[in-house]
Amino acid sequence: MRKKPDQEIDFSDVPELNKSFFSKAQVRMPKRKKAVSLRLDSDVLDWFKHEGKGYQTKINAVLRSYAEAHQH
Repeated sequence: MRKKPDQEIDFSDVPELNKSFFSKAQVRMPKRKKAVSLRLDSDVLDWFKHEGKGYQTKINAVLRSYAEAHQH
């Protein structure tokens, strides 16, 4: 999508934002994250780093998905 010119993107299914939308909109701040020291297998860490920028956020997303899937 980043390489596609805006003119070629189909926005027909996206509703237009109007005054009504913004009168109901709420700002939601993300939860603060805690810095931790975590030991990972080097090949796992290398794989996430190879995926590019934001690898720590991706690791967090994987851990969150796992935790949510296993909540009782």
